[in-house]
Amino acid sequence: MCSAACDKLGLLSILRKLKNAPDQEVRILLLGLDNAGKTTLLKQLASEDISHITPTQGFNIKSVQSQGFKLNLWDIGGQRKIRPYWRNYFENTDVLIYVIDSADRKRFEETGQELAELLDEEKLSGVPVLIFANKQDLLTAAPATEIAEGLNLHTIRDRVWQIQSCSALSGEGVQDGMNWVCKNMNAKKK
Repeated sequence: MCSAACDKLGLLSILRKLKNAPDQEVRILLLGLDNAGKTTLLKQLASEDISHITPTQGFNIKSVQSQGFKLNLWDIGGQRKIRPYWRNYFENTDVLIYVIDSADRKRFEETGQELAELLDEEKLSGVPVLIFANKQDLLTAAPATEIAEGLNLHTIRDRVWQIQSCSALSGEGVQDGMNWVCKNMNAKKK
């Protein structure tokens, strides 16, 4: 198991692992319902302060360059009124990261419907998907296996996917998820 220090390695170590072609750009779309922890996750990955996070009204973008490599993370707000605009960001997505608040059981059905709609989108066809079962640091959090079963993730056959327990707040599990992204970002089926 990776220690907390390992989880905080941030984007630089991820970039080193991903770098396999000069000037390669990777577009990662970060989606999920409001209050799932997308922005906290984004800031955790960028090794930024996570003590004052406000709801995302539009989108946040973090781009990191390292040795000719550029990783673009797009964090789009998850409020119901913003979700119809998600499709404006689907073009050229290399990896979809979907964040779920594991402690908000009342919204599991809603988050499952949103994820199912994303997986049916033509422009996201074959795009690898990482589902972060976030907020595992809370006592009321459902385990990732329970979420996977409840959302019928085992029925996904048109792409590679992974569900990863994590806490965006502590960073636990985040590096493991990003390691999966590194291994699978080139698995996009055309």
